[in-house]
Amino acid sequence: PEGPLRQKALGLNGALMSSGFTTGAILGGVLTDLLSWRWAFFINVPVAIAVLLIAPRVIKESRPDERPKLDVPGAVSVTLGLLAVIFGLTQAGEKGWGSASALLSLAAGVVLLLVFYAVERKVSRPLVPLGMLGRRSVAWGNFAGLIAFLTFTSLVFPLTLYLQEVLGFSALAAGLSFGVLGVGTVLGGVTASKVIGRIGTKRTLLVGGLLQTVFTAALVGLGSDRSWLWLMLVASFLGGVGNMLAIVGFMVTATSGHADHEQGLATGLATMTQQVGITMGTPIMSAVATAAMVGTGASAVLGGLKVAIAVNAAIVLFGVLASALFLRNERSAAH
Repeated sequence: PEGPLRQKALGLNGALMSSGFTTGAILGGVLTDLLSWRWAFFINVPVAIAVLLIAPRVIKESRPDERPKLDVPGAVSVTLGLLAVIFGLTQAGEKGWGSASALLSLAAGVVLLLVFYAVERKVSRPLVPLGMLGRRSVAWGNFAGLIAFLTFTSLVFPLTLYLQEVLGFSALAAGLSFGVLGVGTVLGGVTASKVIGRIGTKRTLLVGGLLQTVFTAALVGLGSDRSWLWLMLVASFLGGVGNMLAIVGFMVTATSGHADHEQGLATGLATMTQQVGITMGTPIMSAVATAAMVGTGASAVLGGLKVAIAVNAAIVLFGVLASALFLRNERSAAH
């Protein structure tokens, strides 16, 4: 049920998700430095096996009374469309935005996503219910969530390059540096429900987005020697707090005010938004940073990274402004 307990649960979910993401970054650095980068992929195998063995014992089975028909055309078209867009962004980073492979892939992705939209309008059990997307809280709540996931998770890419290519850190030291970011996101997750209770969901989302914007923009001031490490640590910590406030605000906004039978659809849509944002963020930042690099060496890398970080901050600010304009100011109700 909606209310403080649900908000607390969503906050804890966000905190756990962020701690997992951060643990992955740290563990990846440890494995790469001490063993090999291949272990960063292999480590997923025993983890997946453990989940398969433990999950059936700790999670109760639940099935709907009527098994819904799978929207195969929708699933295929949206998957291929997103893959084409991501491949096009990757090609833009490697070969330039004007390259044929980048433009053709991006165009194909747009066409496939339009096909997906057409399919969803006609099928009886759509993968993405367009009627639900017509609700302001769902549409703009998910838009805010897309921006939050796209921007902050993708910051790991330029900051990793900064630590290793500019400051000369090892993979282990770079991975450990992201622990501060993780602490910030966990703090934001566990305090989000209290913040929502005090100022409401929309204001929490906006405050979180503004915090993320300010401290992402602060990273543009990073210098080329290790004396600037403090700025990265402070900005990533406070930006992480803001990002998690925005994420929990998005989850509460996008999944509240629906009938019981629509809760699964709303939550599934929010989860899809998370995954799309995480998937697209790094290719976009990579393409921007690569296109902005002029020359070679650490100074060229730093210049490209600063442009990518500035674009990142601008995207967050755009999301904040859109949320301020189009989301209703609904204060969380006390129960």
